[in-house]
Amino acid sequence: MNKKGFTFIELMAVVVILGILAMYVMPKIFGRVDEAKVTAAKIQIKSFEQALKLFYLDNSFYPSTEQGLEALVEKPTTGRIPEKWREGGYLEKNTVPVDPWGHPYVYLSPGTNGEDYEIISYGKDGQEGGTGYDADISSSEIDSASGNQTTQ
Repeated sequence: MNKKGFTFIELMAVVVILGILAMYVMPKIFGRVDEAKVTAAKIQIKSFEQALKLFYLDNSFYPSTEQGLEALVEKPTTGRIPEKWREGGYLEKNTVPVDPWGHPYVYLSPGTNGEDYEIISYGKDGQEGGTGYDADISSSEIDSASGNQTTQ
């Protein structure tokens, strides 16, 4: 009788080998997740900046803090009303995305450093301040040429 197939020991050896590979590879993959989220937040902030510039070109002012980033997807009904607001809004999907950690972006106009506006993600912890992946990511600190945060 010639039976073909794998024995239980052969299957267990494969499972053990796959487990060892997973222990080696998974930390390397998951160690990059937060790094990728920081990059995604910077890209989203740059996208907001482009939409705000279009809003400004149409209306000669930036939305107020109270109007927030929602003014990019829905014509404001309070504060200074934009007369030439673009039908369909200024963001592609007609919604204001949350940051990569699921927290809403903070929009200030004027910004804290004297800019016309500032867009902030509070990072992984969703709290103001912090270090590492919990650090704030602000439009005022992202270098426009490279998308990197400047050091001050």
